[in-house]
Amino acid sequence: MRLAEEQGLELVEVNPRAAPPVCKIMDFGKFKYETSKKEKASRKHQSTILLKEIKLRPKTDDHDLDFKVKHIRRFLSEGNKCKLVTVFRGREIVHPETGQAMLDSVMKMVADIATVEQRAIMEGRRMVMVIGPKAGVVRAATAAPGAIGAPGTAPTATPTAGAPTVATPPRPAAAPAAAAAPAGAKG
Repeated sequence: MRLAEEQGLELVEVNPRAAPPVCKIMDFGKFKYETSKKEKASRKHQSTILLKEIKLRPKTDDHDLDFKVKHIRRFLSEGNKCKLVTVFRGREIVHPETGQAMLDSVMKMVADIATVEQRAIMEGRRMVMVIGPKAGVVRAATAAPGAIGAPGTAPTATPTAGAPTVATPPRPAAAPAAAAAPAGAKG
């Protein structure tokens, strides 16, 4: 303790489980700062994979199925996994092959970018299948909304040096013809 106080540092217990506890003289604030920076750097390079759920029915129509497949393709291209769930209601449960056929047709539609990670299994009245992106599918680079050059944003003009900038208010909507009266007429 005295040595640590003389150096202006702290005595930190490194391993309390050792036969004689192991202690070290160090600047504890600096140590915590460096470990937090290392953790942030490791989290920065780490990617999180989400599991998105898509619900289907055995009688889902073709157009609805195409719409859901479009969402599945987007989720997979972002690097996420998809959990396909076929929900059976009432007497539909006696024909699980229709739900299996629905999941198989979805898998055929996305076979170019997806692989099956969990085969279709029954969980009560639900048939569940998990698919993930193939190894070659890369996460699309997305720009921050509103960023310069981001898709969907209009280019902004920068004023020239020395020129005053004038903000023009938006024009009001055109008044209805009945409300517009001549300037000199009194009603």
